[in-house]
Amino acid sequence: MLKKIVTGLVIVLIIIQFFQPDKNESNDQKANISTKYAISDEVSHILENACNDCHSNQTNYPFYAHVQPVGWWLNGHVEEGKEHLNFSEFTNLSIADQNHQFEEIVEVIEENEMPLESYTYLGLHPEASLSDKEKTSLITWAKEQMSYLKSNYPADSLKRKKRGEQHH
Repeated sequence: MLKKIVTGLVIVLIIIQFFQPDKNESNDQKANISTKYAISDEVSHILENACNDCHSNQTNYPFYAHVQPVGWWLNGHVEEGKEHLNFSEFTNLSIADQNHQFEEIVEVIEENEMPLESYTYLGLHPEASLSDKEKTSLITWAKEQMSYLKSNYPADSLKRKKRGEQHH
């Protein structure tokens, strides 16, 4: 009986390898954050190593992403990450949403919510583990971008409208 169960599981594991999720490799950068905002080499390096795999249109997949069901799990993380923040689509957002995204970047870094522990757990992706200096650099950069927006746009354009709220 146990032999039949193990054989069945092996067959299922082999079959699911043929069902690979679509890869996040479009690399469409027309609305990339760098087309509008100044990004130093240091911040660019941090974003590339710690953020872009889940927050852009170009993911560098580890070898194990091709093994199911791990690939499906990783794909879910990438899709969820892009729903929250996508640097490749950043300038498509309203000015208020762009400003809000910078606020969120500051908040999740200050509260150590990013990068996800599951991304850096057990030494995986050590390049994504942010040092205190890197965290400070990202926070400073995001706050500088918020200051840029504040000095170049009317204050009411930087606030997100609540549902049901209308312009008068």
